[in-house]
Amino acid sequence: MGLLDKLGLKKKEKLDKGVEKSRESLLQKLGKTLAGKDKVDAAVLDELEEILITSDVGVKTTIDIINRIEVRVAKDKYMTQNELNRILREEIVQLLKESDQAKPAEFDADFPTTPHIVLIVGVNGVGKTTTIGKLAHMYKIAGKEVLLGAADTFRAAAVDQLKIWSERADVPIIQQGQNADPAAVAYDTAAAAKSRDADVALIDTAGRLHNKKSLMDELGKIKRVMGKVVDGAPHEVLLILDASTGQNAMQQAKAFTDVVDITGLVLTKLDGTAKGGIVIGISNELNVPVKYIGVGEQIEDLQVFDREMFVQALFGEAA
Repeated sequence: MGLLDKLGLKKKEKLDKGVEKSRESLLQKLGKTLAGKDKVDAAVLDELEEILITSDVGVKTTIDIINRIEVRVAKDKYMTQNELNRILREEIVQLLKESDQAKPAEFDADFPTTPHIVLIVGVNGVGKTTTIGKLAHMYKIAGKEVLLGAADTFRAAAVDQLKIWSERADVPIIQQGQNADPAAVAYDTAAAAKSRDADVALIDTAGRLHNKKSLMDELGKIKRVMGKVVDGAPHEVLLILDASTGQNAMQQAKAFTDVVDITGLVLTKLDGTAKGGIVIGISNELNVPVKYIGVGEQIEDLQVFDREMFVQALFGEAA
């Protein structure tokens, strides 16, 4: 039984509410496209393509989906809105499964080795610090020993903000203050996690991308020094993205994957946008799994990403 079930939280209802704006927009567009139609023909598929693109699924992923649907309707072009909706869900779930490199585990799952070191990257303003705090909270209430590392020493107040979240989540933090060497903070965090027998350490990094070489050099140094303390560290590199920015999030993701080996994505602020389709596009185009999604402002509103549940919530219940 997963953590959210143990806590009595209604994950599916939270998700349904979180993607409500995206679902209403999609279903409204689909309804208009198929109104009065009794078959799926080239014109309908063209309109469907436009719907997916304007829903921030992305051009490449949209074409992949349309091609899959074309194959399925080639023999029998008679199809109701409910049937098209069902096929859409099935093909998108399959697309997400194919791009899945490692199915994310619930927060209470055991790590292969401990301490499990997670490096958090992403530009400023995407909810990076908030997400770290929520991750820390979810791991803590799952019974894990958690440690935070404040290696974003570049931005003013970043360390203070992470310290506030460490207090909210009731987990310790390793810090050296603004303008300290990020690699030194990362080293100290890894060493502290090892000496304290922590289960997981979450390490924040500077959210700048304007100079890719500087970012790559800094993250490369952080990874090297941590690897000297804990074998294989970092074990995960999570990229935080703001879903409400749509295709801007896609561009950020591509820029980061150019310089960092991203192992998982976290999409925040899904509850405040109608651009939920970006989750599908980013996962497919980058071939990097979405690991977590943010569906609300509360500290508990960070969910392990469930592909089938997400697609069902986005496109509505099967008829």
